[in-house]
Amino acid sequence: MAYDEVLAERIMERLEAEGVTAKKMFSGLTFLLQGNALANLYDEGLMVRVGKDRTGEALTRPGASPLIMRGKQQQGWVVLAEETLDDDVLDDWLTWAVGVTAELPPK
Repeated sequence: MAYDEVLAERIMERLEAEGVTAKKMFSGLTFLLQGNALANLYDEGLMVRVGKDRTGEALTRPGASPLIMRGKQQQGWVVLAEETLDDDVLDDWLTWAVGVTAELPPK
């Protein structure tokens, strides 16, 4: 289960200034802010935290699909198709994820 290392580098370049760290976990590379996951890059794409109350809104955006685990849609997260992640789109999603994750208590 490999993830796109070039995309991982693009993500870290954008998030290092926010204090985000990366850790291999969940069959991919997880990006953490104050110990909370904000995104996970894995072989099927990039999962990003969008907040439970904004999942529906996130799913209206191009390239976003529901995160399905064990046959059930997970609220608060979406999966992004890598081919839709040009620099501006990636920046928008990461800004959203950082904003939502920053509101969580540190772990």
